[in-house]
Amino acid sequence: MIDNEELPIGFTMELAMHSDVLNRFAKLPKPEQKNVIEGARNIKSRDEMRSYVESIFRG
Repeated sequence: MIDNEELPIGFTMELAMHSDVLNRFAKLPKPEQKNVIEGARNIKSRDEMRSYVESIFRG
């Protein structure tokens, strides 16, 4: 997925629970993946992370 870049654990756990979002995330171009990951790094709570992951591909 991302070369030599560790994903935030909360982000990884939420992706694992949302396989549809995981699949869509994996198909994003690398620069867009990095933007999503950087956004996840700023999240401090589980509830915020869940909302973030669920909102990534809403619409």
